[in-house]
Amino acid sequence: MASIQPKAFLKHIPLFAACAEADLALLAEATQEVRFDKGDTLFRQGDACGGMYVLIVGVIKLALLRRGGTEKVVEIIQAGQSFGEAVMFLEQPFPVTAEALEDGVALFLPASVIFDALDRDARFVRRMLAGLSMRLRSMIADVETYTQASATERVVSYLINAMGDQGQGSLTLPVNKQILASRLNLTPETLSRILQKLSDRAGLKVQGRMIYIPDVNQLLGLLNPA
Repeated sequence: MASIQPKAFLKHIPLFAACAEADLALLAEATQEVRFDKGDTLFRQGDACGGMYVLIVGVIKLALLRRGGTEKVVEIIQAGQSFGEAVMFLEQPFPVTAEALEDGVALFLPASVIFDALDRDARFVRRMLAGLSMRLRSMIADVETYTQASATERVVSYLINAMGDQGQGSLTLPVNKQILASRLNLTPETLSRILQKLSDRAGLKVQGRMIYIPDVNQLLGLLNPA
């Protein structure tokens, strides 16, 4: 993999897009490139948090480890997303473990450099607050989904969101079905049964992590039955 140019990458991340050129240069200079292999752990639950990460390549699983060794996947981070910033501001240990699901690269930005940039640039403060607010809204939406939506509705909503503006076509799940099930607060067996039901009712074709959806409107119909 070619060498990463931190400044060129950061300026295209919404969180840093409002930074002044001088501050962006200082941030880029202070970043540490972190290369990892599939299965590597970037940090563990309880580790001290010294800064935040921006993922360049790969997929990262953020999971809460429960008693007995089981885990709950709380978020799946993909290229272009940041993580760790909320804990950085609290100056508390990481509440989750970050594990690489693919080989990849991330940028680590030390907290001290972020704080200095925030002191100098009000626009960056607003961007950071907006990013944290979006993360909070996502968490609230998750809680609402888990408490009010049925298992089928959770899967259907996930697939519709993953399709974006496509009315039909194929999508590749970013993770395996076991991890996706944990993310949706389901058992793997329940997820498999729901996908089979959607194959029968909406024509989905599932081959490993590849899912073909012939008509998103049929999925929408399952969320909003006439």
